[in-house]
Amino acid sequence: MTGDVYRVRTPAKLNIRLKVIGKRPDGYHEVVTLMVPVSISDTLEFRLTGREGELTLTCEGYGVPEDETNLVLLAARQFLSETGLRAGISITLKKKIPVAAGMGGGSSDAAATLTALNELFSRPLAAEGLYRLARGLGADVPFFLYNRPCLARGIGEILEPLESWPAFWYVIVKPPIQVATSWAYGSLKLRLTGDEYGYIKRFLGGKQFSLKQVLENDLEEVTAARYPIIEKIKGHLSLEGAEGALMTGSGPGVFGIFRRREKAARACDKLREKRWGEVFLTTDWQP
Repeated sequence: MTGDVYRVRTPAKLNIRLKVIGKRPDGYHEVVTLMVPVSISDTLEFRLTGREGELTLTCEGYGVPEDETNLVLLAARQFLSETGLRAGISITLKKKIPVAAGMGGGSSDAAATLTALNELFSRPLAAEGLYRLARGLGADVPFFLYNRPCLARGIGEILEPLESWPAFWYVIVKPPIQVATSWAYGSLKLRLTGDEYGYIKRFLGGKQFSLKQVLENDLEEVTAARYPIIEKIKGHLSLEGAEGALMTGSGPGVFGIFRRREKAARACDKLREKRWGEVFLTTDWQP
């Protein structure tokens, strides 16, 4: 099928809750986080070129590297190495997920590369093999093998897909700043925590679903202290009727949660008038 295009879409994610519960000897932080995929997406296109062993990447949209520092190329290289395949592959990444926003775009692209190539070459790797490669590429990458709401532990790689998650609309604002994940975690002052995993499990199993009980992000206080625009955006989302507002990941992306599209769309328009950054209206991921 040399020359044919194999195309996949890759979702963004939002952290509905992110609690940092400790630091490991290897330097990574232990977390408990509730993540959901949303319909803002990148697109990846794969073409077999016939040039054995040659990998190329072209990026459109948001500017991201086209060399080995891009997780897409790294994922493709590791997939070929693991399977022993010597194919030539040309990859085009059409980037619509905001970069460095706490929305996991790079991790999503990496996971999609693994799963797409596995399909393209008739599934040489079982699920366990894909997971192992994903885990080696980054803490959030395994989540995007599932692409469904999950409770995550460890460094984010121990995943429990949720049986159900309410349908919501999300208004996301990405201010024109960039936050390094390493800086956010490095600046965080760890506190004693209780049974965070048990708390979320009880919340998910409860009959009353109150977002205010679960929306929390330990990294928000670090990022918001340096960039006050975070709190300003959250406050305005609440004024516009969001049931809750929170920063995702290490930021600076901020989202508000709405149950009705009409109310979310109005809030989206109001936020765009503020010119505080890019504004997106999105909902739950539909493959």
